[in-house]
Amino acid sequence: MNIRLIKNEADYEQALLRLEALFDAPQDSPQGDELEILSLLIDQYEKENYPIDLPDPIEAIKFRLEQLGYSQNDLAEIIGLKSRASEILSKKRKLSLRMIRQIHARLHIPTDVLIQSY
Repeated sequence: MNIRLIKNEADYEQALLRLEALFDAPQDSPQGDELEILSLLIDQYEKENYPIDLPDPIEAIKFRLEQLGYSQNDLAEIIGLKSRASEILSKKRKLSLRMIRQIHARLHIPTDVLIQSY
């Protein structure tokens, strides 16, 4: 096992190639251990160099509604008024703190997604 920190793109590419070669290694073997350590190093490098931004709050709401098979009317029941739900989904009205709490509680969308500006 010859593991090194991933410091640049060349190291990253080499690590991905090695990961692919080890992919089917048995879990309780030296190759399995190398695979696990390499996975952690690759994950850390990707978090630092390829961060994924949080989704737009309204797009997250629309996506979650679709996932659950809910409609705009269901959102209206959560936040209070049908017209308000329409305004929220069309980005004509901002989410209030009360709405964020209600949406989080009922749709289980993380609050750090909902509090972003849009």
